[in-house]
Amino acid sequence: MSKANTTFSIEVEDTEDRCPIGETIGNRNIAERKIPVLSCEGACIRGEIARLAANLVAKGEPFARGCHGELLSVPDSAMAQWVKKAKQVVLIDGCFLRCHGRIIENLVGKEKLVQFDALSVYKKYTDVFDIDDVCEEERKEAARQVADNILTKLKAR
Repeated sequence: MSKANTTFSIEVEDTEDRCPIGETIGNRNIAERKIPVLSCEGACIRGEIARLAANLVAKGEPFARGCHGELLSVPDSAMAQWVKKAKQVVLIDGCFLRCHGRIIENLVGKEKLVQFDALSVYKKYTDVFDIDDVCEEERKEAARQVADNILTKLKAR
């Protein structure tokens, strides 16, 4: 069997706890039928640019920022239920590894997940890891470029 076709699982301890603001936002976004926007949260510059781009995309209608932490580890929370039940989910991965995409497509379904690779848009910083090695202005500029590209593609759908 090819390695590309193998899977693995991770056990997560269940919790009865809920994030109060996550419950409020999740329920509000369910009621308002918002489209969740999730992103890579990787520690490197690529993850940071994806995160910044997701924040920009989520500012426009009908989008809102979702929390992947609750989606993955508090499956019965309002935030997780919103993401799982949404008609569409936008995901901005930081690079070609698609770390979040490979996980989230199994939670929400490939047909609902609209995935983007931020690095393929701005095509820089491939030899940089640390966020602080790229000045804030350049990070924001790259994120804006990614967000604009994604919004254009989403409007065309």
